Amino acid sequence: MMSIEPRLKRFTSNVSPARKAGGSAMPGRKGLILAAVLASTGFLGTGCASSTTGGLAVLPRVSGLEKTTITAAISPVLDSAGFFVAMREGLFAQEGLTVNYTPAHGDTVISGAVKGQYDVIATNYVSYIQAQVTRAANLRVIAEASLLQPGGRVIMTMPGSKVRTLKELTGHVLGVNADANVGFLLAASVLTENGIKLSVAGRKNAVGFPSFSMPYPDAAPALVSGKVAAAVVSEPFVTQAEESYGAVPLADLDSGATEQFPMEGYATTASWARANPRTMRAFLIALEAGQQIADTDRQAVESAFVGLPQGAGHIDRVTAAVMALNVYPLGVDAVRLQRVADVMQQFGFLKKRFDISGLLG
Repeated sequence: MMSIEPRLKRFTSNVSPARKAGGSAMPGRKGLILAAVLASTGFLGTGCASSTTGGLAVLPRVSGLEKTTITAAISPVLDSAGFFVAMREGLFAQEGLTVNYTPAHGDTVISGAVKGQYDVIATNYVSYIQAQVTRAANLRVIAEASLLQPGGRVIMTMPGSKVRTLKELTGHVLGVNADANVGFLLAASVLTENGIKLSVAGRKNAVGFPSFSMPYPDAAPALVSGKVAAAVVSEPFVTQAEESYGAVPLADLDSGATEQFPMEGYATTASWARANPRTMRAFLIALEAGQQIADTDRQAVESAFVGLPQGAGHIDRVTAAVMALNVYPLGVDAVRLQRVADVMQQFGFLKKRFDISGLLG
C-alpha cells in the first residue's frame, strides 16, 4: 500500500485546519452553528424559539409542515457531506422530518424528481442547468452543497506511465465522460488553459475521450487495465486509487477558471417547492446546520460516511482519515453559481448565456 504522507502534504497546504486529516471543530461549535443557521435561513429577528441544551444546538421548529416524510435522492459523495452529517446527528428529526435517503447516480435523479419519485435531489449544477435549458425539468436550487477544494477532483495516471505532464496527454485517452457533466467541464477548462486541444473524435494531436461510460468509481480500474492513459477522479476515489494501485496525481482541477468551483447543490422541482414551503424551510434549517458542522468538524464528516451502508456512500476509516474535503457553504450565492453557467457557455455546453436566477426563483 502506498504511503499517504505525500498526499497530505500535496492537498492540505491551503485547507483549513478543520478539514485537514485529524482536524476538528473549534470550541463552542454547536452555539456558533446555531447562530449561523439562524442567519442563513432568515430566522434571526423573527422571534422563533431556539436555544442550546447541554451544549447542543436546538434548532428552531417550523409548524404546520405540509408533509413530514421526505424522499431524498442524494449523490453518495463528499459533495453531499452536509446532508449526511445532518442525518447522522439527527437534525432532520429535530425538525419533525423523516428523510428517506436513496443514493443518486447520474442525471436520472432529475427525471426521478420530475416524475415525483424524489422530493429533494442533490447532483451537480451542470446537469441542473442542462435540464433547465432543454426544458426537461423545471427545478429550483434551494441550497448549495459544496465548493471544490484542492484534491477534490484530480486527473490521475499510473506510476511509470509515459504521461507525466498534461502536455503529454496529447494523443492519449483521458477517462471522463465527454458529455455535459462537471468532470468534463473541469478537465476541459484546465486543459484549454494549458494550451491543450480536445477531440471527441480522437484526433492524434489532441486529448481524446473514451467511447464507453466512465463514472468515477470505474476510473481506477480503467487506469489499471490501460483502457485510458489518465482519468478524472473524485474523492474518495482519489485516495482509494492512491492506496490500492499507487495512482499518482497529474493535475488538480481546482485551478484557474474552476478554482473553488461550485460542484453540487440541493434542488426540488418548482412545483414541489410551491406546494411544500414549510416542509422545505424545515429541511433547510436542518441541512444548513449539517453544512456548518461539515465545514468545521472533519471528524463529523468522517463518521457520517463511515456510518453509511456499503454501496450507499460508505467509506472505510483509513480512507476517511486522509481524503480531501470540500467547502460546504451556507445559503445560495447567485453570483457564485453564475460562474457555472458562464464556464459552460465558454466551452460550448450552452449556445447562449444562461441567467442562473431562473434556477433560484
